[in-house]
Amino acid sequence: MNILTVNLLFSTLVFWIGVRIYLIPKLDQLEPRTVLLPILLLHSLRHLGLMFLAPGATYAGIPPGFAYPAAFGDLLAAVLAPAAIPAVARRWRSGRLLAWIFNVEGTVDLFTAIALANTYKAAPYMGAAYWIPAFWVPALLVTHYVTFVVLLRLERISLRIAVRTIHFR
Repeated sequence: MNILTVNLLFSTLVFWIGVRIYLIPKLDQLEPRTVLLPILLLHSLRHLGLMFLAPGATYAGIPPGFAYPAAFGDLLAAVLAPAAIPAVARRWRSGRLLAWIFNVEGTVDLFTAIALANTYKAAPYMGAAYWIPAFWVPALLVTHYVTFVVLLRLERISLRIAVRTIHFR
């Protein structure tokens, strides 16, 4: 196991513990948008993944098979997250769909980038961008998990309302 993998796993564990202690027990008391808006704001910074394409932030020779998909997958998440913010903030019906689209794309992007980094052995070339998978990716993974929890709870609530409506007609 390489050091980057150890960093990624331990940082994810730390963020997960924090979420389990401070957020998960309070989720039922919080309005979904109260949880989702800070997460969407955080992910709006994923344009920082473009560092994988920046000379000086990475070392020469970073495998393009890792760098380009990781950078542009993050950029897409950085576009989708703020696109969802107004709809979530205003409780528009489209907010839930936009949050789902962002969350699925962002999660797939992170797992793809992790797999590609290992496949192409990109860690030795990351240079200053090393902090992205060592610290940033774990925070993003855990917040994607929280977003799935919130969205799935909303789906269950909607399903219960739909079932009640059908039974009372």
